[in-house]
Amino acid sequence: MSEGFDLGALLERAQAVQQQLAQAQAEAAEQVVEGQSGGGVVKVKATGAGKLVSVTIDPEVVDPADVAMLEDLVLAAANDALARAQELNQSLLGGLDLGGAGGLPGL
Repeated sequence: MSEGFDLGALLERAQAVQQQLAQAQAEAAEQVVEGQSGGGVVKVKATGAGKLVSVTIDPEVVDPADVAMLEDLVLAAANDALARAQELNQSLLGGLDLGGAGGLPGL
């Protein structure tokens, strides 16, 4: 006769995975990544949580007659930083041990 489904073990495993996820998210939030555009003339730093923390613009790229270019460079650098933050999260979360829960639909 086979044993019944152990709901307690499943809940315990789910709690362990939840703790691993929270730890990975906290670790990512503490790390800072940098995105660049224009060959490094505009740099944006973001945390792994996706919070932008700084923007650095090389004074040589500031042209009052071409504000649109500067806006594009800032936007590109910000998007690059956020993409790097997402990659950081994926690398940290990819290491989670899902154990037997990995075979369950949606996990």
